Amino acid sequence: MDLTLLDLSSVDLNAINFSVIDFSVTELVLIALIFIWTGFVRSGLGFGGAALGLPLMLFIYNQPVYWLPIIGAHLLFFTSLTLRSRLNNVDWPYLKKSSVFIIPPALVGVLGLISLPNNWLIIFIYSVTLFYAFIWLLNMNIRSSNIWLDRFLLAVGGYVAGTSLTGAPLMVAVYMRNVAANQLRNTLFVLWFILVSIKMTTFKALAVDIHLLTAIYLLPVAAIGHFAGIKTHDLILKNDQLFKRIIGAVLIIISVLGLIQVDFQA
Repeated sequence: MDLTLLDLSSVDLNAINFSVIDFSVTELVLIALIFIWTGFVRSGLGFGGAALGLPLMLFIYNQPVYWLPIIGAHLLFFTSLTLRSRLNNVDWPYLKKSSVFIIPPALVGVLGLISLPNNWLIIFIYSVTLFYAFIWLLNMNIRSSNIWLDRFLLAVGGYVAGTSLTGAPLMVAVYMRNVAANQLRNTLFVLWFILVSIKMTTFKALAVDIHLLTAIYLLPVAAIGHFAGIKTHDLILKNDQLFKRIIGAVLIIISVLGLIQVDFQA
């Protein structure tokens, strides 16, 4: 497929050319706090940084195509940092086996991110977040019980990850059943690295600005959250249900407000 022929009419060129210097001081402070939060969640839980951070970012600037390359660059950096001495503790056979069902839908999702109208993407992101929020608030779990459901969840998770980097909980449900607990976080980090590499490569092929300088500027604040998450990882896992219920309640409020905002803008 010739990516240069893809219709990019839905991409907001102002979003592509937007710079961190265009934000106000108040917005920059809020952005810093959000990236501390995403770094904390990513390393504390092992997943969910984008799912719990992107909905907040869209309140500040409602263009997913602006935020996702920055989130992706951070994820590549921090997963590399975490995995540099842990690649021998990854379930490579299952990663290879499951990637067959994840990567093709993820590619479709990336192209959807570029070509779909921005309001559709925002509605999609907030709707997915609302789904996770209710599951966490009600203390429910996404469970996979057979190979066909595994494949379905991996495919849907891959598509959602390709579109918005928020498909982690769907894929985690499958990985938890098929990967040993001591290899789970490292194996997931390798999967995130692969998916984000595909997304970033596609962005570059389509000449979408990945805002590398902005990502670098935000690295120190994200690092604060990252290392705080590493330090509290065991504590979070011991209080996993309480943590998710609180986050679920907050995300419901955020998602509903986000969807209302989109409705007013339509």
